[in-house]
Amino acid sequence: MSAEVLLQVRELCKCFGGLEAVKNVSFEVRVGQIKALIGPNGAGKTTIFNLLTGVLPADRGSAVFRGRELLRLPTHQIAALGVGRTFQTSLLFDHMTVLENVMVGYHLRGRTNMLRAALRTPGVNAEERDYREAAMRVLVQAGLEALADVPAAALPIGQRRLVEVARALAAQPTLLLMDEPAAGLNMRETERMGELIQRVRDDGVTVLLVEHDMSLVMGISDEILVLDHGERLAEGAPAQIRNDPRVLAAYLGEETNGC
Repeated sequence: MSAEVLLQVRELCKCFGGLEAVKNVSFEVRVGQIKALIGPNGAGKTTIFNLLTGVLPADRGSAVFRGRELLRLPTHQIAALGVGRTFQTSLLFDHMTVLENVMVGYHLRGRTNMLRAALRTPGVNAEERDYREAAMRVLVQAGLEALADVPAAALPIGQRRLVEVARALAAQPTLLLMDEPAAGLNMRETERMGELIQRVRDDGVTVLLVEHDMSLVMGISDEILVLDHGERLAEGAPAQIRNDPRVLAAYLGEETNGC
């Protein structure tokens, strides 16, 4: 029996002026999947992430997550429902340590308001200790515990990417959207990122992945959706996508018969 649908996207559309960046895209993400969105530059992948997380308003369509329509909600409510995200560019707080950066993710779910934080009440101090302990557990999961006290500004790109994933996990998402997590990484760092993504899935977090590194995508994905010029081109298991002539044409500009 197939796993239950966690996210159902239907007829999603977004235009920028006269440009249709996303054209009637539909897909599903099932519980426990690593699902990848791939396609040439300008295919609409990051735009879809921005629509699903409330960064951009959709023109039309639907995105239902655990029975809730996401497209009518602001970003912070979408995050509170259990949708996390990492970004293409590094967004760490360089003046903070690795541990403190990960603790930021826990503050998204905290109970402390500004007045209680300013007064440093006993409840605030206890909550802060809980965040610190939980953040250390996430760093252990990511293999970063030795860097807990290192300033983020001192980290190379590969470690920064891993810290960003750890911070996203600290918010305890049910679905994690990862936008090009291997961008700028070397081969070993990419392998390590792939191992972390698989551990994340094995620990109960469903992953929706945008990535250009095809060796990573093919190695860890359960299912792949291919976009081209904002439209759904193909969808299936990695072996099926690897041999699809429409996908080869989109990536390589090859002429294919019957397409």
